[in-house]
Amino acid sequence: MNNRAGSFLWNLGQFSTLSPTSRTGRLNPLGFCLPKIAYSNWNRKNHLLNDFDNKTQSSIRHLFQDASIFKTGGDVFQTKGISPVTTLTITRLFCPRWLSFDSEQSPVPADGLRKINLHPEASDEDILTKRTKPTPVNFKKLVQGNSLSDVLDSFSNAPTFPCSNYFSAMWTIAKRMSDDQRRFEKQLMFNHPAFTQLCEHMMREAKIMFYDHLLFSLYAIVKLGIPQNTLLVQTLLRVVQERINECDEKCLSVLSVILEALEPCKNVDVLRSGLRILVDQHVWKIERVFTLQAVMKSIGKDAPISLKKKLEMKALKELDRFSVLNSQRMFEVLATMDHRSDVLLDECSKMVIGNINGCPLKILITILQSCRDLRYRNLDLFKGIADYVVTTFDVWKLKQVLFVLILFENFAFRHAELMDLFMKKVVDERGFLTMKSIVPILHVYSSLNHPHGGPAREFLDAMGAALTGYLQHISSENLLNAVCSFCLMNHFPLAPINQLLQKDIIDELLMSDNKDRNAYKLQILAACLKLDDVPCHKALDSVLPSLPPAPLHPNAKVAELLSSLLGEGYFLQNVQLPHNHHIDFEIRMDSNRSEVLPLSDANAESSATNIQRVAVLCVPRSTYCLDLTHPRGFLAMKIRHLKVMGFHVILVNNWEMEKLEVKDAITFLKSQIYSTENPPAADVNFQSTC
Repeated sequence: MNNRAGSFLWNLGQFSTLSPTSRTGRLNPLGFCLPKIAYSNWNRKNHLLNDFDNKTQSSIRHLFQDASIFKTGGDVFQTKGISPVTTLTITRLFCPRWLSFDSEQSPVPADGLRKINLHPEASDEDILTKRTKPTPVNFKKLVQGNSLSDVLDSFSNAPTFPCSNYFSAMWTIAKRMSDDQRRFEKQLMFNHPAFTQLCEHMMREAKIMFYDHLLFSLYAIVKLGIPQNTLLVQTLLRVVQERINECDEKCLSVLSVILEALEPCKNVDVLRSGLRILVDQHVWKIERVFTLQAVMKSIGKDAPISLKKKLEMKALKELDRFSVLNSQRMFEVLATMDHRSDVLLDECSKMVIGNINGCPLKILITILQSCRDLRYRNLDLFKGIADYVVTTFDVWKLKQVLFVLILFENFAFRHAELMDLFMKKVVDERGFLTMKSIVPILHVYSSLNHPHGGPAREFLDAMGAALTGYLQHISSENLLNAVCSFCLMNHFPLAPINQLLQKDIIDELLMSDNKDRNAYKLQILAACLKLDDVPCHKALDSVLPSLPPAPLHPNAKVAELLSSLLGEGYFLQNVQLPHNHHIDFEIRMDSNRSEVLPLSDANAESSATNIQRVAVLCVPRSTYCLDLTHPRGFLAMKIRHLKVMGFHVILVNNWEMEKLEVKDAITFLKSQIYSTENPPAADVNFQSTC
C-alpha cells in the first residue's frame, strides 16, 4: 500500500512539473489551424491537476529568437516570426510512461489527461470504452505502411508512447520513396489533421523519453524537412542540450549526424560546443571507428586545434581496425574538420589503392575533392585512381570521367593514358560536346599541355567545330576562355576568334567585373596571333589597355652564380620583352654557343646573324605538372614564343637550385649554357629546352 501511495504521489509530482501555469490559449507548434482530435474517454471535468494550476510553471523555455511558425498555402510554406517573449501554453498533457496504467490501455490522448480510476471497480462507461478502443500499432507495423499519412492515421486512432516512433517510422517510409513522391507525401503530412497533435506530443514528451529516442526523433524530424526555425525543432534542440550528459557512444554518433544536417543557429552552436566538451572528456573511451569519424565530422572547422590533434591521435591509434570503408571515409572526415594529417592520409591512401577494384566512382570523386580541400597531393593515389578509371572506362559516363579530369587538373596531375582515351571517346561521340562541357574540357587539356600527335589534331578540330556551333549562344567570357585555351594549345579556329575580335564583345569584356583578367587573356590572344603567324586581319594592340608590369622576383642565388661563372657585364637581369613576356636573365653568345659575348660587343653587333640570345627562366613548381617533368600550358606557350623571338631557353627549377651546393650549381649552369644538345629530361634534375 505504501508503495502504491508513493507511486501515486510521485506521478502527481511529474504532472506538476509538466503542467503549464495558464490555459488561456494553445500555441500550435507548426502554426497549422487544424481541428482537434476528439477521444471518447476524455472528460475535461475529470482533470486531476486543477489544484496545481496556480503552482506550476511550464518546463519548456522559449529562448528561440529564430523560431517561427508556418502554415501551408497550396504548395508554398509561409513563415511568421514569433516574438522572443512568447510563452507556450499547453492545455493537454501526455501521460509519462512511468504511470502505472493498464498495459492494454492506450496512452493519454492529445486533448487532455485521462481519468485515473483509483477504485478497483470499473464503471460501465470505462469498460465500454476499453472494449471499443482501437489497438495501438507498434513500430514494426508502422514502417510497413506505404505513405506518411498511414502513420499519422495510426497515431490519431490509437496514440502510443513514445511518439518518436511515429516520426522515425515516417522517415523510414520516406527513404523508400522517389524524390517526387517524397515531396508529395511530405505535403500531405503537413496538411494532415493529426500532424500538429503529434508535434505537440513530441514537445511534451521530450523531457521524459529515453535520450536515444529523443535523438532519433529529432533526426527524423530534420530529414523530413520540418523547418529548423520552427518551435518544434528549437524546443528539441534545447532539450537535447539540457540532457547531453546522458549521451552514450550510440547517442554520440546520432547527435553528430544530426549536427551535420543542421544549419548554424544559436541553439545548434551551443549544442556543438557541448559536444566538443563531451568529446574532449571521453575521446579515449570511444570504441567504434564509425562513431569516431562521425564525431570528427561534426565538431566543425573552428574547433580548437588541441581537440583536432587529440582526435587525430585517437584515429592513428585505431588504424589497425580501419576497414576499407573507414579508410575511404577518412578523407572526407578530415576535409570536413579542416585538419590535414599526412600520416593518416598516407595510410588511408594505401588502403584505398589496395582495395580500389569495385569502388564506386562517386567515392573516388569524394576522395579527390577532399584531397583538393586539404591541399594533399599523393602521386601514387592519383595514379591508382586514374589507372582504375582507365581499366573500367567503358562503365562510366563521359560526364563522370570529365569530372575526374577536372579534379586531376586542380592537382596539376596529368595521366596521359586517361587523357588520350578521353580524347578518342570525344572524337567518336561528338554529341557529348555541349556548351557546358566544351569550356572545361579545353581548360583541362590546355592547362596540362597535353595534346600531342595525330589524335590530338582530330580532337582539337572536333572541339573547334563544336564551339563554332554554339557561337550564337555562348557568353563573351566563356568564348574568351575557350579561345585562350585553344591559343595555349597552338590551335586557332578562325570562326570563334573572329567573333571574339568584334568590337562590341571586346568592349563588353573590358567593362565587366573581371576586366583585368579578361585584358590579360586578350593580351595572350594578341601575342599568339602575331607570334604564331595566324592569318587574322584584325589587330588587338590598339584597343587593349596596357597591363601593369609583372612583379619581379629575382633569384639572388642564380644571379650570384652567373656573376661567378661569367663575370659582371656578361648578362642582363629582369628583361622585359614585347608581347608582355618577361625573362629572368639574358645571355648573348656566338652562334655555336661556345663563347659568351660581353654586352657592349653584343649590342654593337645586335643585327649580326652570328649572335645567339639565351633566356634563363627561373621557374617554380607550379609551372610543371605534378610529376615535375612536363611543363604546363602557360610555360609551354612562353617557351614557344621565346623560340619564335630567337631565344634558346634554359629552365632552372628554383626548388632544385636551392638544394644544390655552390660548386654543383655552377657545374649545372655551365653545362646548360655551353651545351649544344639538350640532355633528356630524365637524365638531369633541370629541364632545358632549345
